[in-house]
Amino acid sequence: MKSLILAGSALAMALVAGPAGAQNINNDPIYATVNLSAGFDNDPYTVDLSSGGSNAASELGSPCSGYIATSPDVRLVYDAGSLPLIISVNSKADTTLVVNAPDGRWYCDDDGGNGNNPSVRFNSPRSGRYEVWVGTYGSGEMHSATLNISELYSQ
Repeated sequence: MKSLILAGSALAMALVAGPAGAQNINNDPIYATVNLSAGFDNDPYTVDLSSGGSNAASELGSPCSGYIATSPDVRLVYDAGSLPLIISVNSKADTTLVVNAPDGRWYCDDDGGNGNNPSVRFNSPRSGRYEVWVGTYGSGEMHSATLNISELYSQ
């Protein structure tokens, strides 16, 4: 009986946690940890990186697409205010964007920015950690990209 209760508890925890995928939000970011507060200077804040990885972002759920790394590319620690938070990508390649927000949910985009560039907009952002991945459409492909973090506009 005790093992049945433990098995039931483990199943309930798996269902609450949602899809795990291969992404680990607690790994050190590949490129940078960025600390910003509402009204930050130098908007947009940019990070140059290479997009891509070997993990299918679709395993996180719809509408996630492309291939991303296991570790986040960038960790944003953000102190929110009244402005929106816009995370976008500039690249000559067709890129995708995956963000794990402070609410624990996954937010994904493909081509919601300019051209083939993705963008995720939080109209009422929460303070906390945003783990960010920039993906590509071919497994293992790497392309130059710039991650933009803004309160004013997407790139």
